[in-house]
Amino acid sequence: MTTARPAGTKGVPRARRERQIIAAAMEEFGRRGHAAASMADIARHVGVTKPMLYTYFGSKDGLYAACVDHVGPRLLTGIEQAMAARPPKEELPHMVLAALFRTLEDQRHAWFVLYDRTLQPGSDPWHAARRHREAIDALAASGTAALLRDQGNRDPLDADALKHVWTGTVSALIGWWISHPQLSAQDMTARCGRLLSAIGTAAEPM
Repeated sequence: MTTARPAGTKGVPRARRERQIIAAAMEEFGRRGHAAASMADIARHVGVTKPMLYTYFGSKDGLYAACVDHVGPRLLTGIEQAMAARPPKEELPHMVLAALFRTLEDQRHAWFVLYDRTLQPGSDPWHAARRHREAIDALAASGTAALLRDQGNRDPLDADALKHVWTGTVSALIGWWISHPQLSAQDMTARCGRLLSAIGTAAEPM
């Protein structure tokens, strides 16, 4: 005999309510950072009580950890799939960006939950985010190092610097996307294709 799962308030199944809370928390944490995020505002956005958030997730840190555990693997999978397609090296940045935009289409602030610069180093939220960031950064490092190796450059500091340039560029593009909500993931993919093409043309020797 299958036992019915507990329901949230107003008859909403618990699993669905948890997804609603995580979606609201993702935007709140992404907009304001972990420290400034308001549990009361998250509860109000979902239409539940603040105590319910603590019943479901234990604490603000627990809710934050649920958010990063939700978005981190999705971003990692998208990047891995783009890289596994083994596109020409010059097309890889565009394909990775396309994968990121598709993944973040409905939760654009999620990137800034994972890459929250306000987290206190050594804190539980910092460790929760770091675990996922390190996996994503490792893929970025392997991609940028491979790009430099193709050009005969094996300097590890150059590779590390380029990785930081790449992740900073991704953050800047997602931040710009958030400020232009009318643009879809497909729009951003096409726009970045044009930008990368222009950068590649500008970098060619005269």
